[in-house]
Amino acid sequence: MKVVNLCLALPASILAIAGVGSAAETGTSVSTQDLQAKIEYCQTCHGLLGEGYRGASTMPRLAGQQTEYLENQLQAFSVLRRKNNFMFEVTHGLTPAMIPALAAHFRDLNPKAVTDAPRELVAAGKTIFEKGVPAAAIPPCASCHGPEAKGDGASPRLAGQLYDYTRQQLANWSKDRDQYPAKPDTSAIMQPIAHGLTEAQIAAVAAYLNYLE
Repeated sequence: MKVVNLCLALPASILAIAGVGSAAETGTSVSTQDLQAKIEYCQTCHGLLGEGYRGASTMPRLAGQQTEYLENQLQAFSVLRRKNNFMFEVTHGLTPAMIPALAAHFRDLNPKAVTDAPRELVAAGKTIFEKGVPAAAIPPCASCHGPEAKGDGASPRLAGQLYDYTRQQLANWSKDRDQYPAKPDTSAIMQPIAHGLTEAQIAAVAAYLNYLE
């Protein structure tokens, strides 16, 4: 908890240490030193191996994430298509070269998932993931995210994602996403699906995903 609170309370000082927006981070390539500085900064909130952080503020797992999706989301934060003041400060100083470099780094990590979801919900979540909710016209999650929830291109990896984070995102989909109607984020396709799931269904699918590797 203290690590996350420090991260949220002192963005300016940490950003300065990490070198966000520094003159060295320009051009079409990224130096090893600059990349390492950014990685260490991301680790402050997302864990040493991008495994995520479960505490007063839940930070998502980045490890194993699809590079296209992660690049899209970093860009979305930087232009406020996703509304998060802290992540805006993190991303708006990143150069075009740094974004794919960070995405590639996290894609290659594969730590053990941080699991705490209620196991009694897993079976129901598996059914939703594999078969959808036909009565609500909700397609199977697997149709976009893959049979093992590892994602594909712009569709993110969901396997091993923190239970609380998945629940929060699905339950509050429009609060930080789709903030720029004239230029919607690539994840806008999820809006009707998130809105169509009940609270119980969200909890179930989040539990199932939490235990996938």
